[in-house]
Amino acid sequence: MKQLILVRHAKSSWDAPLHDFDRPLTSRGIQDAHLVSSNISSHLPKTFLVWSSAAKRAAETAIIFAQNLSFPIESILFKNELYTFDERKLEQIIKSCSNEYDHLIVFGHNEAITNFVNKFGDVIIDNVSTSGFVNIVFDTLNWNSIERGTTKKVVFPRDLK
Repeated sequence: MKQLILVRHAKSSWDAPLHDFDRPLTSRGIQDAHLVSSNISSHLPKTFLVWSSAAKRAAETAIIFAQNLSFPIESILFKNELYTFDERKLEQIIKSCSNEYDHLIVFGHNEAITNFVNKFGDVIIDNVSTSGFVNIVFDTLNWNSIERGTTKKVVFPRDLK
């Protein structure tokens, strides 16, 4: 069995004239990331691998989750290739995960996350919200052979307010 947790980065700012990659979180984004990460610990496995897009907003979201879930920030692998909005690219990256890991958490971006969740989960989600958490379990021993899985848990900030 393989377990994948996808987290869409928290709400980011468009205010400053920055490259998209460098956009930081808004105060609401920071609050929502804290809210979701403080309410999901019971849905996490005991051990897991953590990957994050290297984009500032995704990295900041991953760090907030690390702080609230007490896993070392140093354990997060920041990957430039996760700065993608294409679910096919996201699928390739996830399928490249070493089979020695059964549990993977990925912090990334939309449209890739929503489209991936709808292709591989068994619950249709119109839009994975910012700070959204989706847990999908796959009945396989190989990341490269994941197909439709079972969506075990979906948590959006609005569900907790």
